[in-house]
Amino acid sequence: MAGIYIHVPFCKQACHYCDFHFSTQLGKKETMLLAIKKEIELRKDEFKHNTVETVYFGGGTPSVLSTAEIETLITAVHKNYKVTENPEITLEANPDDLTDDKIVELSKSLVNRLSIGVQSFFDEDLKLMNRAHSSDEALKSLSMASRYFDNISIDLIYGIPGMDNKRWKANIEKALSFKFPHISSYALTVEPKTALKKFIEKGMMPNVDDQKSQEQFNILVDVLEENGYVNYEISNFGKQEYFSKNNTAYWLGKKYIGIGPSAHSFDGHNRSWNVRNNPKYIKALQEEMLPMETENLSKKDRYNEYVMTGLRTIWGVSLEKIERDFGQKYLDYLNTQAEKYLDGHLLFEDDGKLLATKKGKFLVDGIASDLFIINLES
Repeated sequence: MAGIYIHVPFCKQACHYCDFHFSTQLGKKETMLLAIKKEIELRKDEFKHNTVETVYFGGGTPSVLSTAEIETLITAVHKNYKVTENPEITLEANPDDLTDDKIVELSKSLVNRLSIGVQSFFDEDLKLMNRAHSSDEALKSLSMASRYFDNISIDLIYGIPGMDNKRWKANIEKALSFKFPHISSYALTVEPKTALKKFIEKGMMPNVDDQKSQEQFNILVDVLEENGYVNYEISNFGKQEYFSKNNTAYWLGKKYIGIGPSAHSFDGHNRSWNVRNNPKYIKALQEEMLPMETENLSKKDRYNEYVMTGLRTIWGVSLEKIERDFGQKYLDYLNTQAEKYLDGHLLFEDDGKLLATKKGKFLVDGIASDLFIINLES
């Protein structure tokens, strides 16, 4: 499997917690789309031996594009790459963009999966995060989308200051009422250089409560699993046959090309990333140059990435793969480092794989970092 990610670096307004690359200045949108199409064309040889099975529009807010603009980018992919007969094509969308007309238009396009950024069904939470939509807009867009799309995912955020467990449970129950096959949910995190960070530092807003976030994560897992969802990755819950093919490919180390400013790519041995600057990105592509930096991943880097991604998923970290791909010293190191987490019931071993327990899931990023190798001779 190979995938293409297209980063659309525009938003109507800035959410207080977001540190992704975007601009609220839409005046250069047409020029940006020409640059993105040029990058799609220039990088086609990277996948000359691969078939594209997923196309994912992320951002930013891809739904600020018209359906016609989205279709021109999909057409560019088909023109320059070998694409499977029925690729998964996902569009991230905000409820305020999903008017009735827009949903109908999208349903007639090649987009066949929507990922809708609801975040909360309560206006007080949406205002705190500076989301562009209201609760009513979210409910209306979800109701309309469900009439035209089968494959829908919605995003929710937990750990929001002021949101108690009762309101969090109500958010989950409202999401479940739509019977969508996929839900993604993330802890609100305080990223550097965001408005949220500044508000907390100035005392204008309470800090995120890690204990409350953990409680709400545990509630999330319990309720969704009771309702038949598989927690196939820490932040992702899907019904069988509805796991995100695009994101699953990332976690399983498949190849993907990231198109657009700040987008990342991976070919199995090298990781590359585009410049995080719209004018510089556009200028480079106008000159038919790729505004990209590339890093060759060392054996240690590849081990660390595999441990991180593996522990976040139901597929775990294969001890056989560690020994085969990295050698006995790496396996011995992993077993030694993991011992205290096995004893503490944060990790467990099953069928030759190392996995996070329910108790360990919320802590898995910290656990993985403790299993990383800093210095180890091959």
